[in-house]
Amino acid sequence: MAQSGYGRIRLFNDFCGPEIPVANAVAYGTSAGGCNYYLGDFAVKGDLGETDTGVVALGITSGAVRISGNNEDGKGVALTTDLVFSPALNGTLCVEARVQMQALTTRSVFIGLCGTIADDIAEPLTSATTTHTLTATNLCGFVMDSQLTAAAVWHAVYNGGSTTGQTDSTLTTTGISAVASEWDVLRLEVDPNGTARYWINGVLESTVTGAVSTTALQGAVVGCWGTTTTAADMDVDYIAVEANRDWTR
Repeated sequence: MAQSGYGRIRLFNDFCGPEIPVANAVAYGTSAGGCNYYLGDFAVKGDLGETDTGVVALGITSGAVRISGNNEDGKGVALTTDLVFSPALNGTLCVEARVQMQALTTRSVFIGLCGTIADDIAEPLTSATTTHTLTATNLCGFVMDSQLTAAAVWHAVYNGGSTTGQTDSTLTTTGISAVASEWDVLRLEVDPNGTARYWINGVLESTVTGAVSTTALQGAVVGCWGTTTTAADMDVDYIAVEANRDWTR
């Protein structure tokens, strides 16, 4: 039960502020030194040592940033929180982002929660034809991967809960396709009991009971990774993360 007026955690960035250059940066912990980077409430993580990766501001209506992934398979960039959210203690958890892509080829994108977030952040899962390989022990969110047979479709993926993570992409499809240069609002809600709801453009497209661990700490992730030798990117209008505060003494 909330003990004061600060019982709700809200992280938000509308990306209308100053540009913070991170392309060709050196990630924290490498032999060359360097540091982590932040855009408001969110950290910038990934393969930041390359000239074609980073986050740059876009001069468009309402403001946005472009997450630029790498021209290597599995390399990319993500905006993240830390691993600080427990569904049981902080739920209901909400992650929402408004995103678009210039093209739908040669990229994998993920928007949601993940239990593994490193400086050189990897894809929470990889996909090909009709199969998801669930790399992260705990994950829950939306994926669009050009290597899937249903390449442009948003999929509702999960792993780590009482319901076994689904690896057959024909069973995770939402039936909603991304369209190049058109915005989609993706919203994930995770209840204290691990039930996940997947909303696209204001419509509930999927509900999974026991989708995620109720006790493992999760972090929000909005990221884009390359799949071939062509650099990948994704535009982000805003990111919102909400959770209840854990008042346990």
